[in-house]
Amino acid sequence: MSFKVSFSEFYNHVKTSLADGTFAKLTMAKTIGNTDLMNIYVRPIIEDGVLKMELKYKFQQEEVVEIQTIDGARDTLVTYINNPFMSAILFTTKYDLTYKLNKKRAVSITEKSNTFGNASEVLLEYLNQ
Repeated sequence: MSFKVSFSEFYNHVKTSLADGTFAKLTMAKTIGNTDLMNIYVRPIIEDGVLKMELKYKFQQEEVVEIQTIDGARDTLVTYINNPFMSAILFTTKYDLTYKLNKKRAVSITEKSNTFGNASEVLLEYLNQ
């Protein structure tokens, strides 16, 4: 299974958690080697009354913020799987879901108990409109 297909399956959990109000945050982590881009942090925002995603690129010397549609964020994030990131972690109020590539580039998706007790305030505000 390609990274694009497996990551899209993982991202469906992101979309579900946005829809049911349990999304806390999404983090791209564990880079290959010493890269300038260290993490990408994803959180929901409301722009012109529409729920979108803010992608915060954490570089060694700076941060860059980009706003995308929910599906546009998936299309952007998938390009960073395997170059340079080896994992993505979805934090929800129900569970944490980890998408991980091993050294042989085999994909695993594992579920653990939730880290966060509260969903994103912006998301809850949007859902309660």
